[in-house]
Amino acid sequence: MIRWIVFLVFVVILEIYAFQAFKTLIKSKWFFVFYYVTSAIALFYIVYQLYHFDRSVGQTPKTMLTFGLLLLLYVPKLLLTIILFGEDIIRFFAGLFGVITKSGSEGFLPERRRFVSQIALGIAAIPFASFLYGITIGKYNYKVIKQTLFFPDLPDAFDGTTITHISDVHSGSFDDAEKIQYAIDLINEQNSDMVLFTGDIVNTHATEMDPWIDTFKGIHNPKFGKFSILGNHDYGEYLDWKSQAEKQANFEGIKAIHDKIDFKLLLNEHVKIKKDNQELAIVGVENWGRKFGERGDLNLASQGLTKEDFKIVLSHDPSHWDEKIQHDDNHYHLTLSGHTHGFQFGIEIPGWVKWSPVQYVYKQWAGLYENAGRYIYVNRGFGFHAYPGRVGIMPEITVIELKKGENVA
Repeated sequence: MIRWIVFLVFVVILEIYAFQAFKTLIKSKWFFVFYYVTSAIALFYIVYQLYHFDRSVGQTPKTMLTFGLLLLLYVPKLLLTIILFGEDIIRFFAGLFGVITKSGSEGFLPERRRFVSQIALGIAAIPFASFLYGITIGKYNYKVIKQTLFFPDLPDAFDGTTITHISDVHSGSFDDAEKIQYAIDLINEQNSDMVLFTGDIVNTHATEMDPWIDTFKGIHNPKFGKFSILGNHDYGEYLDWKSQAEKQANFEGIKAIHDKIDFKLLLNEHVKIKKDNQELAIVGVENWGRKFGERGDLNLASQGLTKEDFKIVLSHDPSHWDEKIQHDDNHYHLTLSGHTHGFQFGIEIPGWVKWSPVQYVYKQWAGLYENAGRYIYVNRGFGFHAYPGRVGIMPEITVIELKKGENVA
């Protein structure tokens, strides 16, 4: 109960400051009637959905809408409040100074300045427009990102091999079949030699993928095949199950999805790709992540491989590379990961700016990283989760070309 009281008090404070800002610019009574009616309805919906959230059901379209509304409505108002509260502090001390020195004619607390409200509303409009864009357009604004990597010990037969890498499908979040088909067509247009998927095919339930099986089965079978692994969401850990048997049945259903869409699921194992009597290994580990479970067993997955074998590791969580893989004596050349989604929020201008709050949690959170000739590429994610949108960090289809040559950092 206390947390609900704190939340409601917090919302009331935000609404008071929002009212003050609008009042300095807008005099229409009907505007404020409309504003407060819609705000009250939105708040009632948010509180109702949060209060009735059921951990035995998990994320639903309604819970995603709720979280989207929270960000859309209250992040801008929070910024507005911070700016106007800062002005209140300045006005307080300015008024106090005027009373003490008897030098001011405005009184103890002068009128709020119109231009400060205009500035505050202008700044608050930026996240509002951004979150609205992310929900309506950004979440399906797929980007194909191409990367060429050089390895001096790449087998000659695989010089020029291309990989399409996708991650974090989160099929339970989809709501637009046409946009998903467009993304699948983009994958096929790359005409890569293999397709690799690095986990989180659902949010929680195996049934989330049922409407999309035929769509994802439409990913063309390239000459070297399609391989996949599991992510943290694929284990059903974020739900209160009625029984362990129900949880296990769901897990078996999730593993079966990969076969239905013609992907070879790798569970702490590897496969060798052969060409012209030469080989490279695709090493797939179960999820290993800082605070997200350590099921992945790299040693088991690599049994029979040597340091000299060229190896591509599929590991969902980049913290696995950061803590283990990059330091392993077995020398894993390239690791492909996902998991972070780039937080689905940030600023990216290639060559200029690359920032997201998730970078304070993960050292490797989006794109390419290198250490001593060992690389990791972190895919920004195909789908979305929790917040039903993307701002600045767009959904990604990665195309990596392997080239024989000296390392290029």
